[in-house]
Amino acid sequence: MHTDNFYFNISERRLYLRALDIGFTVLGLYVLNVYFNFDYFDFSNPSCALWISTLIIYLLVFGEIFEMYDLKVASDKYLTLRSATITVFFVTLFYVFTPVISPILPTNRLQLVYFVLTLLLAIFLNRLFYILLIFSPRFLKNILLIAEESQLEGLVAAIQNKSANRIVAVVSNAVMASNDKINFIAISDANLEEIVKKEGINEIVISSNNFQFITPKLNNQLILLFEKGIAIRSADNFIEEETHRISETKLTTDFYNHFTFSKSHQNNLYLAFRRIVDIIFSLIGIAFFFLLIPFVFVGNLFANKGKLLYTQKRIGKRGKKFRIIKFRTMVANAEENGAEWAQKNDSRVTAFGRILRKTRLDEIPQFINVLKDEMSLIGPRPERPEFVKLLENEIPFYAIRHVVKPGLTGWAQVMYPYAHTVDDQHKKLMYDLYYIKERNLLMDFKIIIKTISTILFFRGT
Repeated sequence: MHTDNFYFNISERRLYLRALDIGFTVLGLYVLNVYFNFDYFDFSNPSCALWISTLIIYLLVFGEIFEMYDLKVASDKYLTLRSATITVFFVTLFYVFTPVISPILPTNRLQLVYFVLTLLLAIFLNRLFYILLIFSPRFLKNILLIAEESQLEGLVAAIQNKSANRIVAVVSNAVMASNDKINFIAISDANLEEIVKKEGINEIVISSNNFQFITPKLNNQLILLFEKGIAIRSADNFIEEETHRISETKLTTDFYNHFTFSKSHQNNLYLAFRRIVDIIFSLIGIAFFFLLIPFVFVGNLFANKGKLLYTQKRIGKRGKKFRIIKFRTMVANAEENGAEWAQKNDSRVTAFGRILRKTRLDEIPQFINVLKDEMSLIGPRPERPEFVKLLENEIPFYAIRHVVKPGLTGWAQVMYPYAHTVDDQHKKLMYDLYYIKERNLLMDFKIIIKTISTILFFRGT
């Protein structure tokens, strides 16, 4: 049995955006070349295939950096225009100054303006089609959620947070009234096949292993629907795949049945490559650090009025302590009453320190820690011993994050804002554990791209 409604899942939407960006851009340049005497990009030239390939690579790379393929950005016209404009600017800048594999600069510089406008118009037209058609509710995934009352609120928030999903029906032991968006059905009255047909369900998500809740009658209905081709997933797997973080219910006394380390942990080639990359980038970072010192010194002299650098104890791999190095961003004696987490708009952060934090320049000295092998480019952010002790008492399994070297940036850093409370740390831990479970070169690359976006859009703390 298959439902009639058609939907695009998250990966398909991103593929659509990338493929149509390329298609609209190439088509726009072809029309410009053929009908408007645009000579800069000549499709009859034997090198045209190389030019197009180079342009596509630049477009995809800078589009990723400037979040053109973030679905939340893609669904908003203003954010789309902002990202597309910045992307086109950098694509053009790099493209026109790339020798050999891009066309020779035209003598009529006005042709570059036509080139920029064509790229921008092509991308923006694709995004308008996406917003008006693909982002339409008719192409959302319709989900039937089967959950116990205690789990409902968190699951509904987690599932509907993704722009490709829509919960249209809930089967539960909760006593709740149906609304315009969600049809609530008592578990004792549930006829799953009828619900699937009526609501156009694409997928069923189940959040309980309680045999008193999932009765034999309900289980038999699920088996029949599974036989007929309806996708059925546990809430744990759904959350992990859709939100890219570990589901908390996996972290129980039998966690080893659900949580395993990535195979990369035992892959010596991967680990050696990571270390080589760490050394190369740390040397580049340290060179940049020395170039930066005079500018930070002047800013520090007028706005910070204190020591240029400071060190602080942090917990590293396997619980080993080390001293992290940072540019100072807070007033002197900022913690005279003891260690405390930095807060949003923290009054202890100086005006110049806020600039350093927003641009992440305060982290540059940590390349020294990377070179010393105390840290890596990518990994969970190292935490202070005082906070680690508190968090290990408050959050079960917090110590698991110390199985890998801490990093300058990490999955939790790019997926969740700065942690100000134990609850924030709890949520970030789910992202750190997801990284530990899944880490590989592709994921490391995604973290680097997202980190660049964070820096360029000034999303530091």
